[in-house]
Amino acid sequence: MEQRPISIEIIGRKIILRIPKNEDDIKFIRSIRYSRWNKEGFFWEIPHYPGNVELLKGYLGDRLHQITERPLIEIPQKDEVVLLDNNQVLMVKTAKARLRLYFGFHAELMKVLKSFPYYKWDSKSKSWSIPYSEQFLEEIKKRIVEFGMELIYQEEKNEDRVKRKSQEKIPNYRKCPEEYIYKLEERRYSPSTVRAYVPLFEEFINHFPSTLIEEMGEKEVMEFSRYLVTERKVSSSHQNQAINAIKFYFEKVKGGERKYYHVDRPVREKILPEVLSEEEVSAILKATINLKHRAILMTIYSAGLRISELINLKIKDIDSNRMQIRIEQGKGKKDRYTLLSSKALEILRIYIKQERPHYYLFEGQGSKIEKPLKYSARSIQSILKQSLQRTEIKKKITVHTLRHSFATHLLENGTDLRYIQSLLGHESPKTTQIYTHITTKGFDQIKSPLDGLDI
Repeated sequence: MEQRPISIEIIGRKIILRIPKNEDDIKFIRSIRYSRWNKEGFFWEIPHYPGNVELLKGYLGDRLHQITERPLIEIPQKDEVVLLDNNQVLMVKTAKARLRLYFGFHAELMKVLKSFPYYKWDSKSKSWSIPYSEQFLEEIKKRIVEFGMELIYQEEKNEDRVKRKSQEKIPNYRKCPEEYIYKLEERRYSPSTVRAYVPLFEEFINHFPSTLIEEMGEKEVMEFSRYLVTERKVSSSHQNQAINAIKFYFEKVKGGERKYYHVDRPVREKILPEVLSEEEVSAILKATINLKHRAILMTIYSAGLRISELINLKIKDIDSNRMQIRIEQGKGKKDRYTLLSSKALEILRIYIKQERPHYYLFEGQGSKIEKPLKYSARSIQSILKQSLQRTEIKKKITVHTLRHSFATHLLENGTDLRYIQSLLGHESPKTTQIYTHITTKGFDQIKSPLDGLDI
């Protein structure tokens, strides 16, 4: 049997190595720090640290068939710097009612944008824009999916605040120390946390250009925190994350003692999540005609799942004997069990018999036995949106609203808060207590003291 050629693909901070199985090669690759085998993609992931590409090229020699590089596109976006690869599109709904798109060269997508009225190319920001309308938005989303690209959608807020300076505007810009990134990966922080922490720490160290990183301390942390609040006007969650990114350096990278920095750490804004009534959930499920789509929404609501937990579910995680669903490595890398509804089990059995998924409970298009593919999170959001449009519900909801509704309905039906906490996988009971503020059951039995006055 002919062996596949050896190839290297460089994507941002990663080197993807595709190579036939060979014990000597495996031994060499494992000798490279932080290399790991990606069993889902059937390739090796190696950090794109200085010297690693040259090391691989020197070892592989003439056996290396191809080496390609997919450069990341760096786009300053208010609170963060967004890095895109060539397969991603960042679409921003601006405060001036336009859709602004950032992406690498893609002739077909450019042709689509030119078909819209009043399209513009901005050479300064290297972005395309068209007038905003729901129709235009849906059309572009549809075409991006057809091109096999990933869409990142954001909405711009019209606020009078200081923008984060881009790297180009900061003389002698200091990159995040490699030891910081090493430690994040060593402690198995999720890719999303790494993407958040690195630019936050870079913003901190570049806010004090004349101060050595080793000399920074409580004074700089306090000053930077005040700057985020008073000038950048970032959200409390953003400020909290920035402080955590800074603390990570001093406490985890440098091994300092856990320390409280005397800054006014923000309290999260008390924003109650939107929830649906039981009747509204029923209406949405009835409006979901496709068998697979209905099974997806029923499973999420019946078990209180996060969208990431749903797409990671495997067939073996459904325990019909104990009527439980096993959630492996959910948020915070914790395992837990949650409910398996009898109605959900009924539709899942019909769905599995008809669709015959290979490995994951819900698989995407093109999934095969030898290479099963997860269902897309964005597709699930689209399913809910389409079902919602077939109802008379006017609430602005997301798939996560089904999880909030699950918890609220359990509480209204008398389930102890401790059980709800366990089912949802909340680390702190305070997180679960928010549902006590949402429920309105029993409000009609409470009389205002005004009604008892003789007036």
